[in-house]
Amino acid sequence: MRTRQLTYLEKVGFGSGDMAINIVISSMFLIISYFYTDIFGLKPSHMGILFLVARLVDAITDPLMGLVTDKFNSRRGRYRPYFLVFSIPFGVSVLLLFTTPDWGYNAKLVWAYSTYLFVTLMFTSVTIPYISLIGVLTPDPKDRLSANGYRLFFAKIAAFLVTIIVPKLAEFVGGDDLALGYQVSMGLMGGLATLLFLFCYFTTTERVQHRIDDKPLKQQFRVLMQNDQWLILCAVCFTGTLGYVIRSSVAAYYAKYYLGADATMLSAFLTVGVSAAILAMVASTWITKRYCKIQLFRWSQLTVGALSLVMFITVRPGDIVPAFILYFLISFVVDLHAPVFWSAIAESVDYGEAKTGRRVSGLAFGGISFFQKAGMGAAGFLVGSLLTYFNYEANTEQSAFTLTGIALMLSIIPGIFHALMGSLMFKYRITDQYYEAMKAGRLSDFPLVDASPRPS
Repeated sequence: MRTRQLTYLEKVGFGSGDMAINIVISSMFLIISYFYTDIFGLKPSHMGILFLVARLVDAITDPLMGLVTDKFNSRRGRYRPYFLVFSIPFGVSVLLLFTTPDWGYNAKLVWAYSTYLFVTLMFTSVTIPYISLIGVLTPDPKDRLSANGYRLFFAKIAAFLVTIIVPKLAEFVGGDDLALGYQVSMGLMGGLATLLFLFCYFTTTERVQHRIDDKPLKQQFRVLMQNDQWLILCAVCFTGTLGYVIRSSVAAYYAKYYLGADATMLSAFLTVGVSAAILAMVASTWITKRYCKIQLFRWSQLTVGALSLVMFITVRPGDIVPAFILYFLISFVVDLHAPVFWSAIAESVDYGEAKTGRRVSGLAFGGISFFQKAGMGAAGFLVGSLLTYFNYEANTEQSAFTLTGIALMLSIIPGIFHALMGSLMFKYRITDQYYEAMKAGRLSDFPLVDASPRPS
């Protein structure tokens, strides 16, 4: 019997959850480094250490949250209730993150640690249930891919709002006091995130029931380590996030110092990248209907590496037009893989169940979230360390050495990580054909998984 397809309202509702999440992700990717150094006043090296410490906290909280979502169920579902409970604290944490108290440097550093760790915990409390949600909305891989297309489209809309509205609204509201402007602007974004999570809660339905392995953490971890395809996705997530965050974090610096942009052009440069990513969501959905999604993943990321090299070689300081064109192309190609990746995670969990006879869901999704955040933390630390190495000083004219470093951080360095990401995907084998055979019990058609009976 064919499973009822998700309605458009459900897909939009599912997408609204990622839009809420990406208000935080986009701010962390695109403006938090710039905010901390040029507005809040942190030293780049201190900022980098903060990002790394936060990811060490994630090493504990992400797996724990995954176990919590596995252990508790309710009549409202296993994952959706967390959106209802944590939507308001999540919005408040965004406001506090972009609040700049008029204190001494050490006290401000304590505030930065406190608010960044708070937003990290709130992020975990909603992100782990959210990325697990697609696995219980529908069992149909095509429907999952379509829903993830909606999800990532709305995620890029959130990034669009952060890049085009926040800098200009901060300047309009704050005037000479940009700290106040960013507090108000991101406070409004936090309020919007709360409403979006509530909309996601009320418009989605958990209709797929899985038997969750409730064994102790050590045993679940041992089972998960047998899932070779999930391990590949973890490595892919880490390397891809490194590249994505390094490029996104330095984009504001590149526009301001390398291209000589004012606030309007800085916003335009960030918006070009986000606009390209939005178009990539649409293009990816269309391409994967006609072309192997795994091949698209592999070759798009290798292409990003080549385009990054071209950008570094051809764009000189002040070359606005070629910089905008190449940044658009890189941002478009790099996000063609995104709907494929998030669909692949749910399919890798199903693969692990077929291979081992045990389903480890919460820990698997929590692990992916951890590797994403580990990539964010490592990238943040690298950004802070590289800015320090290249002698960056906020709000001053930069030397040729510093400008070259900023250009490397926007192009070559992230390009290497994306090329590595594409290369890793040549080891990933769960195509649509394999997945359909697995669900139909025809694993003997494929050598990837042992098709012998497994214990129930």
